[in-house]
Amino acid sequence: MGAHALDQEPDDLARAARAALVREIDGSGAWAADPVWREAFEAVPRHLFVPYYYVGAVGGFERLWGEDPDPRNREQWLRGAYADAPLATRVRDGELLSSSSQPSLMAKMLTELAVADGNAVLEIGAGTGYNAALLAHRLGDALVTTVDLDPEITESARRHLAAAGHRPHVVTGDGARGVPERAPFDRVIATCTLTTVPPGWLPQCNPGARILAPLATGLIALRVRDGGYAEGRFLHTAAYFVPLRGGGRAEQEPPHLGGLPPRVRSDDLFRFLLTLTAGTLEPQEAYALWEREGRPVRERYGITVSGEHVWAWLDDPGGPYAWPLP
Repeated sequence: MGAHALDQEPDDLARAARAALVREIDGSGAWAADPVWREAFEAVPRHLFVPYYYVGAVGGFERLWGEDPDPRNREQWLRGAYADAPLATRVRDGELLSSSSQPSLMAKMLTELAVADGNAVLEIGAGTGYNAALLAHRLGDALVTTVDLDPEITESARRHLAAAGHRPHVVTGDGARGVPERAPFDRVIATCTLTTVPPGWLPQCNPGARILAPLATGLIALRVRDGGYAEGRFLHTAAYFVPLRGGGRAEQEPPHLGGLPPRVRSDDLFRFLLTLTAGTLEPQEAYALWEREGRPVRERYGITVSGEHVWAWLDDPGGPYAWPLP
């Protein structure tokens, strides 16, 4: 992709880059269970949702943007917009506030959401608007609601969505409280990490609704029985997202791992258990359980929501290993 070609045919180059991304996601098998999502990723231009983003640089972040006067920098921006990688889109005082998730992980999550025609979907965390656009392409604008606490984020998401030809409902508010005025929902998907499942979401869901959300470096898939009860297991997929800001976020101190074997401290599955049981199990207790139970994979864990009570468990919601979530 040369600089001269970028100046002459940016739309063609964007289409080629998008097609390459679709082929890469296709090869990963992310939407194998619901290949209709391929059409959405082919149709929705990601670069319209990331007119600028940040990449790591010495001493902080470097900004790449589509209106850069240097054609080589514009080429780098366009290439990056269609990389199968997360993109930092909003940074304040060195803290990452918002990002565009890795497209293959987005495809996996949308597939696991198991939407059907006519489903009303609530997205927690508007981000750039790209995920809402993919949902709107599949379901139609009227059935998609996305919410974010930051008015700057929701305003930019509206602009990006309009530029791509979509106008789903974009709401500024605390995602932990849901969007009761748009309820009921058949699906809820969060694009930010939770420390618990906000019980207020359940009364906004139809019976049988599915909730998919990142929690404790994993993805929990809950089935809603009614307005007071939901239960489900984690998927095998690891997931790392920007934390939910607002009423559903609880700050946690990083655990002290002194005394644990070095190989364990960085083990992904142990760190998952450590995060899931933060505030309930000490690291040494978590390690003993992890070894005793054969270093369990994510799919052996689950979450139950019953009224105001939310707890995580291993193997059986009524078994010996259960931990309250905040």
